[in-house]
Amino acid sequence: MNRFKKNLVIIIIIELLFILVADVVYFRMFKEPTAFYKVEAERLVRAMSGDVGMQQSPGEINLSEYKSLIRVSVFDPNEICNNDYLVKEVDGALYRIEYEVKRDNRPFIMMNVGLAIFFLITVGVLAYIGRTVIRPFNKMSDMTVSLAKGNLSTPVKEEKSRFFGKFLWGVDMLRENLESSKTKNLEYQKEKKTMLLSLSHDIKTPLSAIQLYTKAMQEGLYETEEKRQEALSGILSKTEEIKSYVDEIHRVSREEFMEFDVNPSEVYMSEVMNNIEVYYNDKLSVLHTKFIMDEYEDCILSADKDRLIEVIQNLMENAIKYGDGKEIRISFSEEEDCKLITVSNSGCSLDEKELANLFDSFYRGSNTDGIQGNGLGLYIVKQLMKRMDGDAFAEIEEDRFKITVVVRKA
Repeated sequence: MNRFKKNLVIIIIIELLFILVADVVYFRMFKEPTAFYKVEAERLVRAMSGDVGMQQSPGEINLSEYKSLIRVSVFDPNEICNNDYLVKEVDGALYRIEYEVKRDNRPFIMMNVGLAIFFLITVGVLAYIGRTVIRPFNKMSDMTVSLAKGNLSTPVKEEKSRFFGKFLWGVDMLRENLESSKTKNLEYQKEKKTMLLSLSHDIKTPLSAIQLYTKAMQEGLYETEEKRQEALSGILSKTEEIKSYVDEIHRVSREEFMEFDVNPSEVYMSEVMNNIEVYYNDKLSVLHTKFIMDEYEDCILSADKDRLIEVIQNLMENAIKYGDGKEIRISFSEEEDCKLITVSNSGCSLDEKELANLFDSFYRGSNTDGIQGNGLGLYIVKQLMKRMDGDAFAEIEEDRFKITVVVRKA
């Protein structure tokens, strides 16, 4: 869109220069006004000399018959004259014939009116193309990049453009399907992790029993020493094997089950917050929720722009889901070389004892009854911030729930 705007400005400048050049050329070509006054001056001279009939003196001449002549007098070189004039000789005497030049500006006006109409039509057509073609296309470009990076929470705004409206609707349907598939995959991962943890717990119980039997055998319950030692060696061997198997299950269950592609770079804080403000101003106004974004000092952050936007979006969606819908605020503070961004919402019903587990995967608080979710929103926030060399923490202040992300300055 920025390139289109630049091209639009260039076209406007070119057309304005064309109009200016046309005016200059017109004035150079027609800088000399019509010489009609010379023709009338010759008629006047003939009238005064009697060439066309009775000779007339300057006082007898009716100048109303001449459109450009305004005065005739005997030429006096010492007389000051403020009008344009010609000096003509009539019967041996010199006369001053004063005239007024009248320029016909109608062609010039018509030319400029035509150029102005052409200019307005050009600007109108380009503006129409920008609004109905370029702007929707840019939205699609940003949206597809966002989808490719896995940000599926932001819906595609409806577009009335007859060129791309149906296409955008189809892409939004694709986004919803991808989001649904992602949710199902996360549910599968949750079930897999639960199964592994359950299996490891089940194996530990017989393991403890085997260890007890082993100790009993060591106390001499077998009749012969040879059988006792043989059984003891086998049980201890299996015990170690089961323990290693359990340790492997725990290791697998604790491995990260989500991939986070983060590419930190330098980004202005305003680039991130403007994106959040524009979207949530519209969304929260529809929900009749008061949205406040405190003033902040713009600075350069060391972060992945798209991932940081995703983090704040997760915090905003969390505030919308679990708040009372009255107010959501984004506030800012500083600590050493870091910028702290806090998203808070009114109507907190969470117990402070639960704060320690909020950022665990698949954990859902006591205030989630009847609210859809998978317990991964804050987990993703924590993981993304760690990969950007930052952090995230939660706190409760009176009836307000606050989550703060710590972002390093560049």
